[in-house]
Amino acid sequence: MNLPSYSANNITVLNGLEAVRKRPGMYIGSTGPEGLLHLVYEVVDNSIDEAMAGFCDRILVVLEKNDIVRVEDNGRGIPIGIHASEGVSALELVLTRLHAGGKFDKGSYKVSGGLHGVGVSCVNALSTWLEAYVAREGYDHFQKYETGIPLAPVKRLGETENSGTTIRWQADKTIFTETTTYNFDALANRLRELAFLNSGLTIILRDERLTTPKESVFKFDGGIREFVSYLNENKNVMHKEPIYISGERDDVIVEIALQYNDSFSEIMFSFVNDINTREGGTHLVGFKSALTRVLNEFLKNSKLSKKMDETLSGDDVREGLTAVLSIKVPEPQFEGQTKTKLGNTEVKGIVEGFVNDQLTLYLEQNPSVVEAILEKSVLAAKARIAARQARDATRRKNVLDGAGLPGKLFDCSEKDPSKCEVYIVEGDSAGGSAKKGRNSKIQAILPLWGKMLNVEKTRIDKVISNEKLQPVIATLGAGVGQDFKVEKLRYHKVIIMADADVDGSHIRTLLLTFFYRYMNDMVEQGYVYLAMPPLYKVSFDRKEWYAYNDAERDKIFEEIGRDPDKIKVQRYKGLGEMNGDQLWETTMDPSRRRMMRVHLSDAVEADRIFSTLMGEQVEPRRKFIEENAVYANLDI
Repeated sequence: MNLPSYSANNITVLNGLEAVRKRPGMYIGSTGPEGLLHLVYEVVDNSIDEAMAGFCDRILVVLEKNDIVRVEDNGRGIPIGIHASEGVSALELVLTRLHAGGKFDKGSYKVSGGLHGVGVSCVNALSTWLEAYVAREGYDHFQKYETGIPLAPVKRLGETENSGTTIRWQADKTIFTETTTYNFDALANRLRELAFLNSGLTIILRDERLTTPKESVFKFDGGIREFVSYLNENKNVMHKEPIYISGERDDVIVEIALQYNDSFSEIMFSFVNDINTREGGTHLVGFKSALTRVLNEFLKNSKLSKKMDETLSGDDVREGLTAVLSIKVPEPQFEGQTKTKLGNTEVKGIVEGFVNDQLTLYLEQNPSVVEAILEKSVLAAKARIAARQARDATRRKNVLDGAGLPGKLFDCSEKDPSKCEVYIVEGDSAGGSAKKGRNSKIQAILPLWGKMLNVEKTRIDKVISNEKLQPVIATLGAGVGQDFKVEKLRYHKVIIMADADVDGSHIRTLLLTFFYRYMNDMVEQGYVYLAMPPLYKVSFDRKEWYAYNDAERDKIFEEIGRDPDKIKVQRYKGLGEMNGDQLWETTMDPSRRRMMRVHLSDAVEADRIFSTLMGEQVEPRRKFIEENAVYANLDI
């Protein structure tokens, strides 16, 4: 077997590192918690590229004490030879120069995720120190850097039979001023995703910061088929095994797994060279159009065609669909610095043709599967037509376009959405207090009453015509479902204010499910908040304190330093118990209030949580509540 050569001369140099420490946000997105995690992803991506090239089958990520991270792989090891034109070790070039790496040389990597080539050099630049260990050509090698500057040339250590690269670093606290503590769960979610996308690859995440170290091992021999099964774990599936098709066409490797369930929403994840293309692109367009065409062709020859006056739309055939599309492209063109949308025009035709051929072949051999999918799609089409009629009827009432605002809304006088906020409040009594306590210039109040609809179990036509949801849709003024346009939002802070009890939690969850399923961009762009009213008012010696949990109440007791029996404590059973002044002071005054922003850090886990909590299956819900009773919060 002739392996492609990978030596110092394969490393291509484009320019230096100076700008990274000055403007880190340009290279890693932010200097907050997400930017910190991005450092790990950049190093892991190098190891993943080795795995995609067939030279690595094990990656270890360790969170050490003192916010140190170590990433080890058993790949070929970064070249350590002297680069012909630069006169220094290739390892030093990779770690100290932007756009220096093997990804620009087609002979070294056929496909690669880290195509901008800024990866590990950025990590080096933004770390107090970084150590690189390379096992290659029979020897271990070592080099250390401080703020991106090498302390000495590459040093050869002892002999070894192993090969691979270990990068160990400590993020610079002067750059990551918000935090240098890594979130284990967020890392686990991304590493699980990478393991699904690279079948047979073992990725281990170990947390050594704990007294008893915690370890998660991700290895999925079934690849994206297992990914789809994982996504559908708490749903009722319509065919037992996911449909799986894979192959190569015009140097593009296409891999697709899909499975239908009885829900009314679609889950679609697309990847290019293991990069999550959240904004889609040409590969996703090709897949969607092929799926619609194939199912319409099968419908023509089905008895179900008699029940249809029009062809199935894309939305019809994707209702209840869970799909993962993963393609490998030698030279992908991503739109934007974030690399979240594929732009290669030729890929649309490649994916479309491939899916058309392979999916047709699969469905011809599995008539029971295609019949179940068509039945689901025809019902979806009928619901779509009913929804269209419901929209027309609702528009006549001016609900969807926001022209007619609901009578119960107490609107604000400011017209600039970026300065406006709306409190969605449970009940008329709390709504009355909030109205009295608010700043009427920028704060609107929408009281809700009665039982909210659980949209997880409902089609769009029922959502649009629901009298409890119509006031919310009309107030926000941005439409719903496919018609939702985030730029039309009338308020840039949508604040759910419910009682701090079980009923309040239920209302929060119902509203969040509605926003997540039918106004997703609003959640993704960070416009949704949860108000945090206090649980207690503590009074002593004509002074008052508010406590938001038991621990804060006990701390106030300690500060007062008197017998707790002599201190007056009022526990708020609901927002309606507070007068307007108290509600303003504790929950609505922007300078003093506490709010939780609903943050969608991981779409896979968010979907699983909503399906578990709000879906039909009781057992997964019971299990989730038992396991998370103490820890669950809605900052997903």
